[in-house]
Amino acid sequence: MANPIRVGVVGVGYLGNIHAKIYSNIEGVELVGVVDVDRANVDKIAAQYGCEGYTDAAELIGKVDAVSIVVPTSLHLETARPFLEAGVHMLMEKPLAPSYEESLELVELAEKSGVLFQVGHLERFNGGVMELAKRVKNPRFMEVTRIGPFVARATDVDVVTDLMIHDIDIVMSLVGEPISNISAAGTRVITDHIDIANARLEFSNGVVANVTASRISNKQQRRIRVFEQEHYYGLDYTNQQITVASTQPPKEGEDFPSVVTEELEIEPRLPLNHELEVFIDTIRNGGTPLVTGRVALEAVRVAHIIKEKITACQS
Repeated sequence: MANPIRVGVVGVGYLGNIHAKIYSNIEGVELVGVVDVDRANVDKIAAQYGCEGYTDAAELIGKVDAVSIVVPTSLHLETARPFLEAGVHMLMEKPLAPSYEESLELVELAEKSGVLFQVGHLERFNGGVMELAKRVKNPRFMEVTRIGPFVARATDVDVVTDLMIHDIDIVMSLVGEPISNISAAGTRVITDHIDIANARLEFSNGVVANVTASRISNKQQRRIRVFEQEHYYGLDYTNQQITVASTQPPKEGEDFPSVVTEELEIEPRLPLNHELEVFIDTIRNGGTPLVTGRVALEAVRVAHIIKEKITACQS
């Protein structure tokens, strides 16, 4: 049997703890250690998963082949740099960094080091999203909604960078053409950053996507609707199920096509589990990550344009 892939997790708050749990259960992976500034928390999690606990990420270098970076976005570059320079494979939670410049520096560091650098746009590993990517051929219009109640997590960034960036990435992957125009509106409500935002993305081939994100809503909804000439797809991200409406030729004696609706049978999967399993498999067997540094960088670039548009409207 091949040697296990030695993995560490830097930042074991809510999400990092889940990373550690998943790694501890993947065959062929050795969870070497977890890192967090909270000594009590890191000791608790290290004991739970039978690994070492550190408060200094540098102690992992030389002991791991790969690492998940799950610290606040503002700390991504400084935390990742030593690992990238040491040639450690990396899964970087999205977004890459607070600014485009830092995000670009991260991507260039990873490219220079030659490591596998995967960015954690976990919604790409949603079973419904993966099925949608197989089926959508010629989209004309998309409507995306990602709203939910306020939680005191990831408030070091705005709602565009925290939530909408998932849908920016998915929409761009489905269209596959450059964006030609962006318009946007939004506002701060609770935090010092934008808490609700809407963006209209226009693509060079005429496709339009209307994307809304809010972290101050009284209900939760995560949904994408894709319209093609002969098909409509409605995906609920949460239950990973797709409704498909398709046109059928007119029946004899009728003037117009009919519309037939069906619910696709999709086996739900845990996106983060699948994402980390694919990360490990790609390290072991080679290949290109579904979300590379350059793909994630383009999502960051678009997110920053959206924020600039919103800020300009407010000034």
